[in-house]
Formats: sequence, structure tokens, C-alpha cells
Amino acid sequence: MKFPRDIYTEQDARPDTLKHLGPLRRLAGAWESRTTGRDINPKADGPEHRDYSERTEMLPIDAQSNGPQLLYGLRYHTHILASDEDATFHDQTGYWLWEPDTGLIMQTLSIPRGQVAIAAGRARPGDRRLVLRARRGTPGYGICSSAFLEHAFRTDSYRIEVTFNRNGSWSYVLDTMLKIPGRKTLFRHRDENTLFRVQQPQPNPLWRKVAKQRRAKRR
Repeated sequence: MKFPRDIYTEQDARPDTLKHLGPLRRLAGAWESRTTGRDINPKADGPEHRDYSERTEMLPIDAQSNGPQLLYGLRYHTHILASDEDATFHDQTGYWLWEPDTGLIMQTLSIPRGQVAIAAGRARPGDRRLVLRARRGTPGYGICSSAFLEHAFRTDSYRIEVTFNRNGSWSYVLDTMLKIPGRKTLFRHRDENTLFRVQQPQPNPLWRKVAKQRRAKRR
């Protein structure tokens, strides 16, 4: 990819993030699963299948600039409960980011087992399907894990496919390929679910301030 020679001059950002999220606009808000998601994870005696419920919140943030690169995005938190226990099954935070100039989409993720990653893909504003990938060992869009995870459940690749459904919900299929000691082949750890909006998104902080100032001027 070619980058501009001027790496310092910033673009003028729009204050209303929701209007400039491209294909990510459909993700804004709070979401919950109605039926159970499905998780396939590795155990000593073979793959384990777990059902789970999920709530994800996607909050618009103010536009972010990296010199000439301009990103609009959502800060998210995902909380997952397995159907057979009360303790949290999975907790995850991060950002979904959109670069209008190039069609770049990024998902950053952090999980409290000592792992972070940045996945990337390309899309257009009207696309109803997004595919993002990350690979271990790459200088960009990679995966970083704790020493134990590197030893026991090394994540070699990450792939998420999001589909926006006609009824307003969205579905995902998430595959992580794991290298586990004693196994000759990689293990495909898969999660899939469909989420339905339960809360409309709130405006990003700057747009709330701008809207308040405009209301004050009209009085």
C-alpha cells in the first residue's frame, strides 16, 4: 500500500460519527442474542460444544486522525454467558474502525486471558458482508498473546465474517486456528451467533456538544 509523503497534515473530521461510519453504521447500538450462539473449543478428550448468550454494546467515538489517515469508529464491549453456568464465559473489548478514503475496516480486540489482536479487511459503505483477518507474526494486523497461550493454545490466525441480515440483525462466524501441543493439525475454534438490536446508539461526545451548542443558539 502506498502512503502520502506528508505524514503530519491532518484531514478535517466531521463531528457526527454516526453519519460517517460507512458499513459499520449497521453495528451501532446495543445488541443481544435471542437464540443461543454456538462455540466449539478444544479439550483434552476432543472438541467441546457450548451454547451461549451474548450482549454487545457498540458506542460511536469521535473521529481519530493519524496524520492524513482519518478513522471513524465504534468502541465495543462483548459479554458472553455459557448456558450452563453463571460466571462470565467470554469478555472482550476493542474498536471497530472505518477509513472512508480507502475502504479499510479494522477490528481491535482485547480479552482478559492475555491476548490482543488487530484484524483488517476492505469494504464499501453499502456492503452487507464484512470479512476481516489477522495473522500471528505479521508486522501489521497481527496477534499478540501471553507466554502461556503461545505455548498451550497458540493462535496462528483469526477470521471474522459479519453478515447484515434483512431484518436488521447481524450474524457472525468467527474462526481462530490454534496450535496445541500433541496435535498434528491446527484446531479450528469456532463461534457463531446472531444479534438483534435492543438499544439505539447514542451520538458520539463531540456531536452531543455541537448539538447542544446549536440548540442554545436557537433560543
